[in-house]
Amino acid sequence: MHSKIAANAPAIRRWLAKSEETLGNHSDRLNAINIFPVADGDTGTNLYLTVRSASLAIQDSESADVGEVLTIAGRAAMEEARGNSGTLFSVFLAAMAEPLLGSTRLNSPLLAAALARAQIRAWSALSDPIPGTMLSVLEAAAQAASIVDSAQAGDDSNHALALTLDAAVQAALEAVVQTENQLGALRDAEVVDAGGVGLLLILDCLRSTLLGEELQEELLDGLSGYDVQDPHIHVDVPVTGGVEVMCTIALSPLAAAGLRLQLDELGNSVIMSSVGPVDEPEGGYRWRLHVHVAEAGPALELIHAAGVPSSVSVTALNAAADNIDAVGALPGTVFTPDAHEHP
Repeated sequence: MHSKIAANAPAIRRWLAKSEETLGNHSDRLNAINIFPVADGDTGTNLYLTVRSASLAIQDSESADVGEVLTIAGRAAMEEARGNSGTLFSVFLAAMAEPLLGSTRLNSPLLAAALARAQIRAWSALSDPIPGTMLSVLEAAAQAASIVDSAQAGDDSNHALALTLDAAVQAALEAVVQTENQLGALRDAEVVDAGGVGLLLILDCLRSTLLGEELQEELLDGLSGYDVQDPHIHVDVPVTGGVEVMCTIALSPLAAAGLRLQLDELGNSVIMSSVGPVDEPEGGYRWRLHVHVAEAGPALELIHAAGVPSSVSVTALNAAADNIDAVGALPGTVFTPDAHEHP
């Protein structure tokens, strides 16, 4: 059974390529049900573009090390992450890589360890993690994988891997269904969480690729809001305005913690995650930073005071915004009115 499984580095490359294609096909529907944390209709686009960055980064990789391939993909995703969903996906990918370094084949124990690490890193990356989002879906998948793997007592066979993958995807589906009941905004709009559905698709792509099976299209049947043909549910939900600020910045852990605290006081949806160590004598790490604020200027001033950021972008959270406050902006800051472009 499942004798054709090839859970190796080439399979990881195929997984991300398949995820890119699948998210491209589903991006409009994911955008349409994007209600939380801001009803700005860009979750599908952000996930697609972030996954594409990860996939392109490893397209020509010849490494046989599964962890190394995922590390490269995770760093690329982190550097070019879009929005909350893209940033959390990049954290998920980079964290998955850590227990897999040095391995040339993915098995059930390693998959369980990778999902567990991703769960911990994703929840800790957010200053104010909220259930009913991608975080809940990842947590459910990781817990299910751990339970099934433990019951198999370290079995590293292909059959054990298949059972763990099946359990993780099924748990992710059940968690997606529950998101509607966990967040008032989703319940009022009668939709499930868009980021959660995106992660479900990504996990099913992993299962499909490793097991050599088709995607389970029926997973999406009956998800609240997903099979509704009205293209943009999110447009009926009020948007309060503000901007999303993102950048990469090199800081010591202490300085990063200080900046994070300041941004927590200024805005919300603060995400900070390490991209990797800085290749400099004084050490430190490069961090990917994401925050929602009323105006860009004060946030950019705090960031500028802490260090020298790169890949700075400011995106209006309200599609109707005519301009973006750029006080304190640095050369190279990219200002965009909205992120609704489709792949």
